[in-house]
Amino acid sequence: MASLTMLHICCAPDATVPLAELAQSAASGRRLAGYFYGSNIHPREEYLRRAEAVALLARRMGVTVAMRPYSPDEWLARAAPLADEHEGGKRCELCFTVQLEAAAVEGVRCGADALCSSLSTSPHKDVKMLSRVGEQVSREHGIAWDGRVWRKNGGFVRSVALSRDLGLYRQNYCGCVYSIPKSR
Repeated sequence: MASLTMLHICCAPDATVPLAELAQSAASGRRLAGYFYGSNIHPREEYLRRAEAVALLARRMGVTVAMRPYSPDEWLARAAPLADEHEGGKRCELCFTVQLEAAAVEGVRCGADALCSSLSTSPHKDVKMLSRVGEQVSREHGIAWDGRVWRKNGGFVRSVALSRDLGLYRQNYCGCVYSIPKSR
């Protein structure tokens, strides 16, 4: 059986480049699956827009994407002690951990031997933090961490263009209640 990479998907726009590149690996025998967590996204209407965009992208790319049921109370309970943290700090590290843990569990359930994340497409994410968390979570679940930084070599610019070409909803904030722009 071909090996399987589980791609954690934070949002459809950021998943465009990794899905396209990983699909090329699939052509050489490596299978690909996606996982969208989403319980960190607020409000519910925003989650629904993003989930719909992920589903659209998955259909257009021909990739199976598992979607965790929306349960924001669980995420909020874990993040609440870090409510006063600055963007990019300990709360974001917790958020990366929660999302990657869920993706790793789903990956192991599906037989994945590697985990990676679309979070590294965004120029707003700390890839060193993401890599540290990804390595730890992967090790704990007995799978390899594929720490590619998808924004490299024009990846972010390509993701913007692909999102536009595919008609994907592109959000203007990370997703959590603490990152909602004040002007909304």
